[in-house]
Amino acid sequence: MARVRLSVAERREELLRAAIEQIEARGVAAVRIADVASALGVSNALVLYHFSTKEKLVAAAFAYAAEDDLAHLRKLLGRRTSASRRLRTAVRWYAPTGQAKGWRLWIEGWAVALREPALRGVTQELDQQWKAAIAEVIAEGVAAGEFRCPDPTATALRLTALLDGLAVQLTSYPGALSRVRAQEWVDEALARELGLPEEQ
Repeated sequence: MARVRLSVAERREELLRAAIEQIEARGVAAVRIADVASALGVSNALVLYHFSTKEKLVAAAFAYAAEDDLAHLRKLLGRRTSASRRLRTAVRWYAPTGQAKGWRLWIEGWAVALREPALRGVTQELDQQWKAAIAEVIAEGVAAGEFRCPDPTATALRLTALLDGLAVQLTSYPGALSRVRAQEWVDEALARELGLPEEQ
């Protein structure tokens, strides 16, 4: 059966989705161009035509995977409700749930980024976007009199560092920490950082 001819943009998206699936199944270090090509029934040359190296494919796949998350975060933070409610909703959504496929992908990506400049650039940019979005809603809460926070940027950094660390514990060491306890720690941190009651 003949393959449907895809536009360049559609083909790139297909390759990126396949790359994400292969990274989740095999890990960043083990995945090969051939794995992505084989999953789609295309040649290695076609994958290399679009991305030129495995490192560029992996970096682009991570950026693609993060776009949905960033779009969802912006949607949560853009709702017409209090800054406090928007921030709590975003923080709870950010925590790993279920099988935490996305968190496994990111933990592995962070590790590989230590040695791969292309991936490091992508993960750093995405991390900065997340922190900037959190800092912005904190600043909105301060302006509205909802929060007491002298430095929204530093607070966003501390909160995301806590969330990232808890996600690593919950994802990498099942049973070492309960999700309930992790959420209690997050609520305590929000209350401490922003002068909020722990339940609101």
